[in-house]
Amino acid sequence: MKTSSEGIALIKQFEGCELTSYLCPANVWTIGYGHTGSDVTRGLKITQEAADILLKRDLLKFEAAVDRAAGVAYQHQFDAMVSLCYNIGPTAFAKSSVARLHKNGQYDSAAQAFLLWNKGGGKVLPGLVKRRNAERNLYLGEANV
Repeated sequence: MKTSSEGIALIKQFEGCELTSYLCPANVWTIGYGHTGSDVTRGLKITQEAADILLKRDLLKFEAAVDRAAGVAYQHQFDAMVSLCYNIGPTAFAKSSVARLHKNGQYDSAAQAFLLWNKGGGKVLPGLVKRRNAERNLYLGEANV
């Protein structure tokens, strides 16, 4: 599956876009909509067009990870899981209760499991609480992005 425009809007809303590289809280060089990798270095500057291209490329990896870990999904469920995966990474997503519960058809429980991913550095972060609620709502088909 591919992420819909609604799913992309959710990711963009919570990732934000920085056209100059910066060190994220995990001390990793980041640019655009949360893009990381060996191509991101201190002082790197990109255009908005380049940020959009990086996002589309990055989505391929996260879409594939969701397909592998979660199986068949409706578009709104898929979009929500891609947003979560984009934020926590493919390895964590594959091990998550969201992926497991979804794959087992326990959709209400999977929706609630999004809310567990609200910590950074062991502390509940308001931004993650807000993002997880938005992802949960999208997963349930109740989102307004």
